[in-house]
Amino acid sequence: MELFPVGRVFDFMGKRRYFIALSLIIVAGSLVSLVWPGPKLGTDFRGGTEIEVAFTQPTNSGDVRKAVIASGFAQPDVVKVDDASNPYRYLIRVQEVSTIDEAKQAEIERALCFGEDLPAAECSAEHAATEVKFSPGGDKVSVRFGGAPDLAWVRQRIGKVSGITLRAGENDISVQSSRENRVEIALQSRGDQLMDGLRQRLGPERVPASALRVEWIGPKAGAQLRNSAFVSVLLSIVFIGAYIAFRFDLRFAPGAVLSLLHDAIGLIGVWILLGKEINLATIASVLTVVGYSINDTVIVYDRVRENLGKMRAASFDTLINTSLSEMLSRTVLTSGTTVMSLLAFFLWGTGALKDFALSLIIGIVLGTYSSIYVSLPITEWFDKHLFAKRAAKKPRRAAAKRASAST
Repeated sequence: MELFPVGRVFDFMGKRRYFIALSLIIVAGSLVSLVWPGPKLGTDFRGGTEIEVAFTQPTNSGDVRKAVIASGFAQPDVVKVDDASNPYRYLIRVQEVSTIDEAKQAEIERALCFGEDLPAAECSAEHAATEVKFSPGGDKVSVRFGGAPDLAWVRQRIGKVSGITLRAGENDISVQSSRENRVEIALQSRGDQLMDGLRQRLGPERVPASALRVEWIGPKAGAQLRNSAFVSVLLSIVFIGAYIAFRFDLRFAPGAVLSLLHDAIGLIGVWILLGKEINLATIASVLTVVGYSINDTVIVYDRVRENLGKMRAASFDTLINTSLSEMLSRTVLTSGTTVMSLLAFFLWGTGALKDFALSLIIGIVLGTYSSIYVSLPITEWFDKHLFAKRAAKKPRRAAAKRASAST
């Protein structure tokens, strides 16, 4: 199927200055948006606790925010989630996480008679713990005893530790393995505290018995994920540039790398301006867009390489215009059908799926644009100002050597 007349050559390179200026504006604006208004990082990257709650009665975000603050959580984020089956569904995010510091861990260990220099009157041999482990989320403690565990004694001892609250329910302290004499102590997490605070201030008739989803991540782990995400995008672009240089020609690599940087930076900039959250799903969409964009660029590069042998007398500008015109129908059809498929997810999807589809739509538009007006104009510039000069120097050097040899 051909959308454009066969044999017609469009003058893409003649208008490259305008589009290069547009690309510079896109990249500069995106870089400025990283400073102001700045990215809105998700829990994945900044750390915190995140829950989703489907309230059973009409509830607005202002009431939810006030209830969260009154429960002792500072600067909460409350976002309404579009869901036809749950019209009062909200995403609540706080910066606090369920962590137990080293001092509190030592206090819990001493209360459970684990360690050295323990009071003999309180810690008999039958009650002494041989191992104490804390979960990364700070909501569980696993204890192993030398003999059969006494759950009543464990409850009495853990109740003496200040700042520690057992999770509500019958299984707050339970035998995890009778063969290993292992006991699991379930502590109240930040998610539990959030739900209890909402229930107290909004009423049990409005707040469900449990949250739809509870997630948490520590600030250190969030920083590591953030750095790893940045490195993963950067490395993917570097290795793709190396592949282009090896697969085609060294002069094609700079255009491919800069166009991919253009797509990644532009997508993040648009995402920030839309007020969307940057999380692991956003980074996954950036990597997907990078892969999609380079696929389109490689196909155009391949046609340019084919025409290099067919149009030896043509200038590089004419060669690029011809190659792009020949591949234009294929590029528009491929990108258009992909965007149409993603529009279905964007229009009828919810939550993370809707945002992921939107980011891919934006990225595909940027990738298609950069394949035409970023990668090839940059390739032409490098060919004209760097590689062509090197090629011209080689005959002059060879002639100079022959002249010196003859004398």
